[in-house]
Order: sequence, then structure tokens, then C-alpha cells
Amino acid sequence: MNVAGQMVKRHLFLMSSSGVHGYDYLMHAEHDMSTFLRKHKVERVLFIPYARTNHKAYTSTVAKVLAKWNFDCDGIHTFPDPVQAVRDAQAIFIGGGNTFLLLKTLYEYQLVPAIREQVLRHGTPYMGSSAGTNVATRSIHTTNDMPIVYPPTFEALGLVPFNINPHYLAPVEGSTHLGETRDDRILEFHEHHAAPVLGLPEGTTLLVEGDVATVVGLFPVRLFRQRQAWRQFQPESDVSFLLESP
Repeated sequence: MNVAGQMVKRHLFLMSSSGVHGYDYLMHAEHDMSTFLRKHKVERVLFIPYARTNHKAYTSTVAKVLAKWNFDCDGIHTFPDPVQAVRDAQAIFIGGGNTFLLLKTLYEYQLVPAIREQVLRHGTPYMGSSAGTNVATRSIHTTNDMPIVYPPTFEALGLVPFNINPHYLAPVEGSTHLGETRDDRILEFHEHHAAPVLGLPEGTTLLVEGDVATVVGLFPVRLFRQRQAWRQFQPESDVSFLLESP
């Protein structure tokens, strides 16, 4: 994938969630996340808390965990110029919450092109969790959130050429539940859009280094393609083919 004729330098750590049953906040990803940051010589992380309304409290929660791992953390809301904060960042971390609120706020502060520029052209490491992973993809069409606000578009950062469904839950065999499953909703998406969708269960991460993508974490992922049966990939699987431009 190229951006304006330049090779993509992306370094992405896209988590399904920051919380997993049996683990304290972010602790399921401690080894992989800290290894990712140290590999790229990151000492200070710029946290973007826009998926929630209490930016100070949210940033404090994240900063306390990162401090245990010997990383500093600044909330973007503390900077007078958010775009410049992104340009100066050693690494960017966008947390979970409501994806519609997050994307709307990113557009309001003109951060979509700024983040895309830094990540794809300059190689700034990017970490996302839940909503932060949703906005890293082509669009937020496959989020599970309620549309509590209206972003100007569903088109997102486009750091990868496909969509992700964080918090993915596979249908339970023998269940008496008669409502829609995640598979049903992804099928509905594919009735109107051709982009592949990666179902990312909680506790699982997609790690992207340049043109290499690897499944990391606790559980297998499911890949959905338009008019095709889903495929499953175990942790440590190479799914780099997903990075090929459609």
C-alpha cells in the first residue's frame, strides 16, 4: 500500500478491548503492548480520550497503567494545539468508548488527516483499543456502538484497508437467543460494502508492522468476506494478505 507514492511505514497495535475477564485494566496486553512500545523506542505516549466525556479521568486511568510499565503518558486535551501534539508524539494511543463520539471529535479537531499523516508517512506507532481500533480502519460501519452523536462521515483513519469488529462474539451453538448475532450484522454490512471484516474477540490484538500483520493474544479471530464463508485464524497467524489494497 502506498500513500501519495510513498511506502507505508505503519506500526499498529489494534486491540479488541482494554478490559478482559480475569485481568486488570490493560493487563492482558502488558507483554505485547510494552514490547511494541519499547521496540519503537517510545518513552512517552500521547493518549486521545475523546471516546468518553471525562477526558481527565480517562487519561489518568491509562497513565497509571503505563507508568507501571515505565512509560509516560499525556492526554491530548491538555495541549493548546491538538494537531501539533499529534505531530510531536512519539506514539499515539486512542482508547475505547463510543466510536461515534470519538470520530466526531477527531474530525472537529482536524485530527483525522494529522494522525493519518503521522502514522502512514512518518511511522509514528499507533495503538487503539475498541473504538480506537474501529477508527483505525476504513470506516466505523462495523462498530457495535449506538450512534449517540453524528460524525460528518463514517469514513475513518484508513490505516488498514479493511474493517474490524472489536468485541466480536461468535454465535453460541445451541443457544436459544433469537436476536441478531454479530455474524448476522456483518452479513448485513456485506450486502452494501465489499471491505473484509476481521472479527476481533476481547483479549486479541492485530499487530501490524509495515506490510506484515499478525494475530496476537488469547483467542482466534474470524475473517468475513463478501459472499464467502468465514475463515478462522489462530494467535500468531500471519494475515498480511489483508493489507493488500482492494
